[in-house]
Amino acid sequence: MRAVLFDLDGTLMDHDAAREAAVAELLAGDAALAEEWRRLEALHYDQYAAGRCSFAEQRRRRVRGIHAAMGAAEPADEVCDAWFAGYLKRYRGHWRAFDDVAPALAALAAALPDAALGVITNGEGEPQRAKLAAIGLTDRFPVVVASGEVGLAKPDPAIFALACERLGVEPAGAAYVGDRLDLDAHGAAAAGLRGVWLDRAGSDAVQHPAGALAPAAGVATIATLHELPAALVP
Repeated sequence: MRAVLFDLDGTLMDHDAAREAAVAELLAGDAALAEEWRRLEALHYDQYAAGRCSFAEQRRRRVRGIHAAMGAAEPADEVCDAWFAGYLKRYRGHWRAFDDVAPALAALAAALPDAALGVITNGEGEPQRAKLAAIGLTDRFPVVVASGEVGLAKPDPAIFALACERLGVEPAGAAYVGDRLDLDAHGAAAAGLRGVWLDRAGSDAVQHPAGALAPAAGVATIATLHELPAALVP
């Protein structure tokens, strides 16, 4: 194993906790609206990652959707942008690394001292790098491949191949760790890497439009990053 690549949101940074804290502040703790915001985020961010709308537009669609849920009139683009800026300010204030990240990286360095590290993320480069800086991981990941910068997005095998090329390794000598079974683990395995699904929720399978989706061949499942070195080193 010559390289280990990671997803960012939900794997290294606790995106869900930051989002929930920001939404609770912005929507006065309304549980139904918070659930709708989660749904809107999943729907429109995946549309952006698939190239069906711009990064700015997926934000605006989320804001229009939450306004509709609140029974408010559809906001103009500039109102959407201002509303999202307020959400983003709160969201950034809660950026934190998961507690298992630092000890797992230390254990991984001990187990695979020569392995290069990198990040592959579906998102724009500037905000994703800002997250790595905020959680103190910029120096640990010299290679960051962001979909918005390279015109490729997970689970496209080409984005995994590009990251391996930048690290100077063949896909067969690399692993990719992420919290999305479909985009991360299956995508990596299809590209020839060892896919590692970080199943923090212990769900064993995830619901997918095509039905229940379970880990495929070439995919290892771990419940915490503490288990990563053992999953990669025989």
